[in-house]
Amino acid sequence: MMSMQKSSGVALWRQVADGIERGIADGRFAAGEKLPGEMEIADTYRVNRHTVRRALAALAERGLVRAERGSGTYVEAQRLAYPLRSRTRFSEIVGAGGHEPRGQLIDASDDVATREIARELGLKTGAPLIRIESVRLADRTPICVSTTWLSAERFPNAGRVFANVRSMTKMLAHYGVGDFRRSSTRITAAIADATDAARLDLALGRPVLVVDSTDVDPADRPLVTKRSRFAAERVEFLVENS
Repeated sequence: MMSMQKSSGVALWRQVADGIERGIADGRFAAGEKLPGEMEIADTYRVNRHTVRRALAALAERGLVRAERGSGTYVEAQRLAYPLRSRTRFSEIVGAGGHEPRGQLIDASDDVATREIARELGLKTGAPLIRIESVRLADRTPICVSTTWLSAERFPNAGRVFANVRSMTKMLAHYGVGDFRRSSTRITAAIADATDAARLDLALGRPVLVVDSTDVDPADRPLVTKRSRFAAERVEFLVENS
């Protein structure tokens, strides 16, 4: 057991948080590892569970740990190096980092092209679209949530296909698109709204990196345009010129 210094002037929850942070720094708690339960931590530091909860909440706000509903609290993994290049493939990037890439369909629905989306996709304003909401993960950690728009005429039932293959690359291959490249990328910063925070397992108020992009086929015909929101504390973008 660890003895807390109640007369030190440092709040007990801060001492607990500092102790856990030291454990992360010296490797006692590895990246991606589940922390001991609240009761075990409370026993270790001889404090009550309320103190432990406040300590864990402070660590979560700093992006050091992540609470998963019904599962426990995990040490955040190191930031994923995410190259931004003309051929950006989530599955390849995550796999190269030694993680298992996963994609999950949140929702697929019919939509119509706004002026901006129509311009990106080379369609007329009001053209029928399919809108796909998805979350992409490295192992069990959510990395980004994406909203993707594509032509309903060119890609009928795209939502159903994506639900089956769980990969945008495989979905496009289903329609005969064997290769594609990024034609434009714009990156901005924002604060995660309540919906994105829940989907990314982030505390409210945490930053996200918003990537607006459009992909084209080898003939430079637009395929998809998307808005992806990346958990800023889980990725570092590497801008490559090739």
